[in-house]
Amino acid sequence: MLSITDIKLKTLATHYVGNKASGEELELSREPVDIEDDGLRNVLLHYFLPPFQQAAAYHFRHPSDLNLNEIMHFAKAVFDDPSSLMLQSANIARHLYEVTNLPHIKSGELHVAYFEGCPVNGIMTDALGIYKTESKEPFLRLSQTKNSFVFEADEGINPNRMDKGCLIFNINESDGYQVHVVDKTNKGEAAQFWQDIFLQLRAAGDEYHNTSDYLKLCKDFIIDRVPDEFEASKVEQIDLLNKSVNYFKKNEQFHKSSFEEEVFGIPELIDSFRKYEQQYEEDYDLRFEDGFGISDAAVKKQARVFKSVIKLDRNFHVYVHGNRDLIEKGYDAQMGMHYYKIYFEEET
Repeated sequence: MLSITDIKLKTLATHYVGNKASGEELELSREPVDIEDDGLRNVLLHYFLPPFQQAAAYHFRHPSDLNLNEIMHFAKAVFDDPSSLMLQSANIARHLYEVTNLPHIKSGELHVAYFEGCPVNGIMTDALGIYKTESKEPFLRLSQTKNSFVFEADEGINPNRMDKGCLIFNINESDGYQVHVVDKTNKGEAAQFWQDIFLQLRAAGDEYHNTSDYLKLCKDFIIDRVPDEFEASKVEQIDLLNKSVNYFKKNEQFHKSSFEEEVFGIPELIDSFRKYEQQYEEDYDLRFEDGFGISDAAVKKQARVFKSVIKLDRNFHVYVHGNRDLIEKGYDAQMGMHYYKIYFEEET
């Protein structure tokens, strides 16, 4: 987690990067942004830093030579000489423009910021932030005249919502620096553009990724494999999903053997899960360890997509959070409809 207390924003450069595939232009600024006003600086810090407080860690990568990764090369130049930020920000903008060769990638402003006094992993270091704003939001500007108030409609950047960003810390250079990423795009090719094409990143082998990846493995197995192979009901699937999340919520360390026994229980289900895990590792180029530390942030994020709801036609939603023995499924032949019987002590 990143603590933003006392971090200083030293320099900021902004350029406009159009979509090259659509014939749009690249517009480079000649001077940095004026950030001398304390109020503006505070708003910018609020925009640039908080989204990374729970972001996962990555490293730069390159198929042949790490030093050939463009963004890492430009970042290193800034860390070596902070006065070169304006020059290197233009290089970063040119690189983004050159790789923007898909028509659905949105154009927008590219902001490159240099920070000092960043506490990371118990040390103080500097950092380079790269951000892209692709959307503007309407807002009302209010001013007072002698006899009344005047509203004016305008549009601008919402400082509480970041479209895309990355924060590169000047540590672990030999391993591709420590990089944190935010990307609100989550559909199709655009979802991979910022991270995989522009930045070229690989996941760091940390608690966050280990936890997040393993929970996703469990979810996919329970939803994709269990119903077909074991004829599991919706209630049984939800029960397994709840057990998976609850294991990660109540433990600080993951141990594969205890997880399998506590969540899946029977040998046949455990054996199927192990085979699925092996194929999953091959398909997604992952390697799951038998034990690792559990990240609370990753658990909270993944738990949101573990659905514990049964949707019954358009009439009812049944949420199953606890003991599956308190809900029974049956079939009424006279009505020709399925039903659920639910046991409870109190109604609130």
